[in-house]
Amino acid sequence: MSANGDTDLEVLNRHLDFCSESIKSGDFGKMEKAVAELVKFLDSTSSVLINEEQECPNSEVGSFEILIQIHEYLGSPSLEQEFTDIMAFELPKAVAKFAWVSERCMKVVENILDLFIHRCSANEMLSILSEAISVAGLPDTVPGYFIPLLGGLAKVFILIKRRHYENMKSTIHPVINVLSVLRFNSDIADNVYESIVLSAFQIAHSMRSASAKLEGEVKRKLQALLGLYVLQITVDMSVGLPKVSEYTDFLQFCELSYIGLITGRDVDLMYNLVVNDDSDDCSNCFSDVKLGAAIAVIWGYKASKEVSATKVDFTGVIEELQGNWTTRWEAISVLKYIFSCPGLSLELKKQGMRFLLCIMDGDQPHLDDHHVDADVDISIPYSTLNAIEKVIMSSEPELRKQAFIAFKKLLGDIPTSMRFDVLKALLMNSGVSSMIAIHLDCVKEDMHKSRIKGESLDQILPTFWKPSVLQFVELVLRPPSGGPPSLPEYSDAVLSALNLFRFILITESTGNSNFTGILSREALEKAYNDWLLPLRALVTGMVAQHQSNLDELSSIVVCAFNPVELVLYRCIELVEEKLKELQQQNLK
Repeated sequence: MSANGDTDLEVLNRHLDFCSESIKSGDFGKMEKAVAELVKFLDSTSSVLINEEQECPNSEVGSFEILIQIHEYLGSPSLEQEFTDIMAFELPKAVAKFAWVSERCMKVVENILDLFIHRCSANEMLSILSEAISVAGLPDTVPGYFIPLLGGLAKVFILIKRRHYENMKSTIHPVINVLSVLRFNSDIADNVYESIVLSAFQIAHSMRSASAKLEGEVKRKLQALLGLYVLQITVDMSVGLPKVSEYTDFLQFCELSYIGLITGRDVDLMYNLVVNDDSDDCSNCFSDVKLGAAIAVIWGYKASKEVSATKVDFTGVIEELQGNWTTRWEAISVLKYIFSCPGLSLELKKQGMRFLLCIMDGDQPHLDDHHVDADVDISIPYSTLNAIEKVIMSSEPELRKQAFIAFKKLLGDIPTSMRFDVLKALLMNSGVSSMIAIHLDCVKEDMHKSRIKGESLDQILPTFWKPSVLQFVELVLRPPSGGPPSLPEYSDAVLSALNLFRFILITESTGNSNFTGILSREALEKAYNDWLLPLRALVTGMVAQHQSNLDELSSIVVCAFNPVELVLYRCIELVEEKLKELQQQNLK
């Protein structure tokens, strides 16, 4: 209802009459003004409906009547093409804002867009709809607004007659941006989000149809663009939809293999072809394609385990990954995107973890330390293990257990010389006491295994038995920030560091060796004065403080300090004994 008491339909009819008058006058400026006022009225009406949805029980009826009236007006055979072109620039955005109201409103909006699509230039409509989709940041935009616009783009793609690759490449940017904005918006109803993603997937169908009609280099580039687009929106399908039945056919059409996806090789080929084709920069547009590739492979792996699956055979994929260290770690570096993405479903992460454990099973060949380049980049194993750590710290017990097993297997698959640096980087960048404790336990386990093998000095040097291993202990007992560690927050880490120090000291002493340099006077005095005594002062003070209290929390804290105290005092005793031995030797 307008301010002067007229119904919205009556106001609309006056605007449409003004449009008709402007057409008769032949005045282009008057026609533009008529369209501008019509759009202003529609924007105002849709804005009221959005802001007062609960207070407007008749909003659906009113919206439907407005849309029907506009559709009838635009569908008139006598409507001038020049005026249709003018309206096409503004009206699609205005009517799309009514699409969310009801299913029948959505249908009428789609019919209105169809009129423009079939009456106006395909290239013009491509630009118009692309611009309309780019208004995702407008405060009065509701998610349902995008559904008919995305569907319209899919229809326009079929009608493009030339420069298919260039036009489609520039148009899918706003589509992907919209999906990225809406992906983890918890305020969107599931059915609305599902419709948005399905509309985006229809664009992929249209790209495929257009590509099938092309040949040569243009077809190859459009297939690559389609492959990247499908992988990018796979992330959205994984969040809001089950696997789409046509998905595997799209991968085959784009000539993508599961081994090429999981290693990232096929993805890199497409990316280089599309992003590095000396046209506009779209590198940010496809930021999730490797995550999409990982999801695609996990879907295929899951399908291969189902009785009904007849097309998906993963035997060769798994055998190739198990049998080649380089290929396996290429795959692992892609899988990590699943574990580091916070919005993916728990089930998808479980399936990803099962696949990871599967390719780590068996007697896989490991990369020998002698074949490791001195300048090899540790970022891949580091980032992968860092992603696994995030899963270990998740709240789901079964997944946490699988992640810990995977962490140990992956660590064991890394060459020893690289493993040392990876563990050190993980420890230095971790702020979680329990994870730091795991890192230190892994160091101790690696050192223990190498000594059991009875390796000679020459063989031991590439392992953890070297002076720099004491840095692991120092990073915990004497943090880079200075002072003793924070307690009781880092009790687990401190206990593991003390156990590692005690293990190294006892092993070197009983084995009459000093690979780590721990038995030198300088190292012993540093450990005694800089690590152990300050820690003893801190622990003693905190225990005394809590023992004076009788509350339950203080009792828990004192109990937590008990194992730390026991190992700490044993370490102090061992160091004092060694220092005394050195002093006696000097006296001789």
